[in-house]
Amino acid sequence: MILVTGASGFVGAPLARRLSLNEGYDVVGTIRKSASPCMSPVRSIPMADLSPDIDWRDALRGTSTIVHTAARVHVLRDAAVHPAEAYRLANTEATLSLAGQAAREGVKRFVFLSSVKVNGEVTEGNSAFTADDRVSPRDPYAQSKAEAECGLRKISEKTGMEVVIVRPPLVYGPGAKANFLSMMRWLYRGIPLPLGSIHNQRSLVAVANLVDLLVTCVRHPAAANETFLVSDGRDLSTPELLTLLGQALRKPVRLVRMPVPVLLIGARLSGKYAIAQRLCSSLRLDISKTKRLLNWVPPISVDEGLRRAADGFLNEARV
Repeated sequence: MILVTGASGFVGAPLARRLSLNEGYDVVGTIRKSASPCMSPVRSIPMADLSPDIDWRDALRGTSTIVHTAARVHVLRDAAVHPAEAYRLANTEATLSLAGQAAREGVKRFVFLSSVKVNGEVTEGNSAFTADDRVSPRDPYAQSKAEAECGLRKISEKTGMEVVIVRPPLVYGPGAKANFLSMMRWLYRGIPLPLGSIHNQRSLVAVANLVDLLVTCVRHPAAANETFLVSDGRDLSTPELLTLLGQALRKPVRLVRMPVPVLLIGARLSGKYAIAQRLCSSLRLDISKTKRLLNWVPPISVDEGLRRAADGFLNEARV
């Protein structure tokens, strides 16, 4: 049996569905108590918010593999009084508590959905992060993921439970939220965007490609005790991304050329600097190790991934 945590989430729901309906696994998914059970495509167990105090014995009974997608996700404006403590509690301590209980129950493999933010925030020039680079987390969310990775490796060394770590960049697809949803709204409304002068390169991953890699990590022998980066295999500049996404939305894209320093100054004055910095900077991932060890290639293209995201947006009229 496979346990998928966060099975009503953006990644967890399609993953649980794929494992159960397409791959034939017996899947149990944990969902938040506030979520409707109908949101989960498999047999679900309502759970409280992530905490090291959770007793996972019922969920772990008969489980051979865990895919841990549940997390306190990164947000640009965190309302928590102590964000670092909140991230560490949910993403580090709760993860290690689950892994420790899993090892005691005889779980053979623990697949952990981490983040490329563990590697860092920006790549320079033509450089790209690799899975084996020295980590450089810069904010509480990334630090909590890095600490969880370190703790999982120690548990693996001590107990023999296999650990697989997957670090994605921005994940997009039907139902995407946060900054990606904002971009689709801008484009749908025909808002002129002062982003035409940006010359960067960013790696993205369609949720379908990420799910496919997670399924591979569940069953591939070579995945054991490895760390993998994942992307669509094609990096895009911000103007390229907006142009392709506009085409998928069937909307004209209005990009205004503005010098990047001026754009950043304006963003700082309007309180949007963090968003602008991400739109202007590069973040490239080298997925050659993932391809080589797992004989894996992204099953869908960037164009197809963006089309699916756009179709999901249009179908839900999220404007």
